[in-house]
Amino acid sequence: MNLEQFEQHIKKLFDEELLEELCDDYGFTNKSNNSISRIGYSTNLSIETIEKAVKNNVDLMVTHHDAWEFIYGLREECLKKLQEHNISHFWIHGPLDFSEFGTCTSLMNVVGIDNIIKYSVYNNGDVPGIGEFSEPIDFHLLVQKMRDVLEEPVRAWRNNDKKVKKVGVLTGAGHSSNHIKMAIEEGCDTYITGEATLYTIQYAQFVGINLLVGSHTFTEIFGVESLANKIQHLDKAIKLVKLKEDHFEFNHK
Repeated sequence: MNLEQFEQHIKKLFDEELLEELCDDYGFTNKSNNSISRIGYSTNLSIETIEKAVKNNVDLMVTHHDAWEFIYGLREECLKKLQEHNISHFWIHGPLDFSEFGTCTSLMNVVGIDNIIKYSVYNNGDVPGIGEFSEPIDFHLLVQKMRDVLEEPVRAWRNNDKKVKKVGVLTGAGHSSNHIKMAIEEGCDTYITGEATLYTIQYAQFVGINLLVGSHTFTEIFGVESLANKIQHLDKAIKLVKLKEDHFEFNHK
């Protein structure tokens, strides 16, 4: 597969209108290697994920995030390292968040939410996905499921005494109180995201919705994995490598 064929696969997998609307929220950081046989995927582009790509002989990295420009100097160093090791890089942020197989849907799938009522969409801002368990489950069981699949110490606030039935999910930085308000308006008893502020926690307590918070990185990796698997389905000769990141958002010391 070459990069042009890869781009055609992306156009097949994502809604054309969504790609047009969010045209500045995905693309190539680097096009060094045009012969793609091994794709490495991760949530973030960083020096560490590039080093793992080098060790695994990756031709193309696919990530959810580009190197953040406000981590000053990181993007330049990443580009230098990609070019040095002849690795191409493609990132896709908004379109992956708001696709039917994207980050929110994929997280719902791995925690066992089996009835997806609404996909996360972009409507002048992020709108959470909404899903239900076929049978209500104990809050502590959901917390443990989250910890098992994310492999990290998910934070949890139980703010009502119901079993968990209807859940709002917005992966990554879905911490604004207006996101939680949307989930409440949909009748959710629980809200899952990847970041939290004081106001997130206070608002969830005030309105009585349970709050589960994993890391930004690991609430979103399942969406990147879904995309990688779909690309491989379109070109079965492609080999996939998960560039597993450390749980650096939690301090275990």
